[in-house]
Amino acid sequence: MTRALIALLTLVFCSATISAAGDTNLIAGVFSPARLAPDFSLRGSDGSELTLSRYRGKVVALAFGYTSCTAVCPITLGVLAAARRKLDTAADQVQIIYVTVDPERDNAERMRKFLQGFDTSFVGGTGTEQQLSAVRADYGITVSKKIPIPGGYALNHSSYIYLIDRNGGLRALMPYGHSADDFAHDMRILLND
Repeated sequence: MTRALIALLTLVFCSATISAAGDTNLIAGVFSPARLAPDFSLRGSDGSELTLSRYRGKVVALAFGYTSCTAVCPITLGVLAAARRKLDTAADQVQIIYVTVDPERDNAERMRKFLQGFDTSFVGGTGTEQQLSAVRADYGITVSKKIPIPGGYALNHSSYIYLIDRNGGLRALMPYGHSADDFAHDMRILLND
């Protein structure tokens, strides 16, 4: 990713964060104006085609990561699972989609097993490097290999979560480090929009 694109994304995020205080009660940085979230077609960990449009009518939290991650990814998924539990009966109106940044290792079955450890409703997406690269480009996700580690390699990647409303609108961006309470708060607002 070029420095200009990174600077632009930073500016958009900072602007969105500032607008969050004035436009809504969302904790996450708000996209103002909201725009349609880019759709995609990937292999789903549930055995079917995974498209974003498949979940119209639900609030979607879209995250990127990989199953071999030992730190940020499991924490993020644990927080999202806890946020869904906080929603009680409304949890079935929220879908977590987790798109891999590691197609070399993350096939649909591996992702299914990994995600079930957090919440059986989570759906993962995988595909070819070309397919996943296009999705990452649409969402401004960067990924790079780190120095090899025992048993394989680790990846550096963007670790924020997109919040998408019931109509497929890209509404907000939550950076890594927020609590389950923060996610549940914003999910409730989007559920009631």
